[in-house]
Amino acid sequence: MSDEPLAPAPRANPGLIGHEAAEAALRQSFKTGRLPHALLLTGPRGIGKATLAYRLARFVLSGGGEGGAPDMFGASAAAPGLAIALESGVFRRVAAGGHADLLTVERAFDPRRKRLRSEIVVDDIREIATFLHLTAAEGGWRVVIVDGADAMNRNAGNALLKILEEPPRRTLLLLVAHSPGRLLPTIRSRCRQMKLAPLPPTTVRALLDRYSTGLDDDAAASIVDLAEGSIGRALELAGSGGIALYQTIIGMLARRPGIDPLTLHGFADKLARADAEDAYRTAEELLRQHLAQRAVAAARAGQRATAARWANLRDDIADSFARCDGLNLDRKQTLMSAFFAIDQAAGAPR
Repeated sequence: MSDEPLAPAPRANPGLIGHEAAEAALRQSFKTGRLPHALLLTGPRGIGKATLAYRLARFVLSGGGEGGAPDMFGASAAAPGLAIALESGVFRRVAAGGHADLLTVERAFDPRRKRLRSEIVVDDIREIATFLHLTAAEGGWRVVIVDGADAMNRNAGNALLKILEEPPRRTLLLLVAHSPGRLLPTIRSRCRQMKLAPLPPTTVRALLDRYSTGLDDDAAASIVDLAEGSIGRALELAGSGGIALYQTIIGMLARRPGIDPLTLHGFADKLARADAEDAYRTAEELLRQHLAQRAVAAARAGQRATAARWANLRDDIADSFARCDGLNLDRKQTLMSAFFAIDQAAGAPR
């Protein structure tokens, strides 16, 4: 059993690093009665969007805060942001998932496939309508957090749109989305969007050192570089052997005259096993990141057609992984097809 300290889940996280301006703006909006009924929090995965959503939910449900709380480094501050006291009943109930006026919607567990569903479905969203028809248990606000709103399928999105059109009084809907472009345009238009920026490398490194001990300096530096401002991604890379995976992926794609099929077969076999879920997801993310980097590099070099080709391939591969999840297709074949598509694109004329 690992002795490493566990990073707190967003609902139980007492601190938020790097988004002080967003906190101050939200606090001011609440205090002046200008907080929108629907807020869309966007930005890269793992930078603190869900943590901010729960932080704002606690602040609103407590009637505007109850004082300071320790930050993620353990320091205590009276903070002009959204912190409330850890010992408060609101904080404890939200952390335990037991606050009657807070509903969280996210991808549900699929007992048949024994993993999270790839989508948020319409039945998940219908829970919101039922929840909002109830009287607030504590006589104040009701808050709904849709964590991973960009995972809603079309029916779920349409159901949420009806709720956004006529929200009850003293209701706050917080949508957390990594890819807001996947949301219906009408949903985006009915929310105030707040885009959070990636965290500075120094912040990611400090948090990585706190929550993932035992990494040497070179490994930690490589993880921070790959994480691109996301502490969530850094911890995933550290926990799933991300550096070794990255080196293997780059090594296979760099081979000329092309990928060795036997090596790829062995690699895909390992990642397609049921007990390799974390490694499979990490490899999926690393492939998309690799393609995004190639697109950016081509664009900076003035190679517009090449940049578009890499960007389109990134989208195609993301769609193929999503189909694999949604239809329970062969993961090994999906991985191999992605590698061969990248290898073929790398040999295409510029």
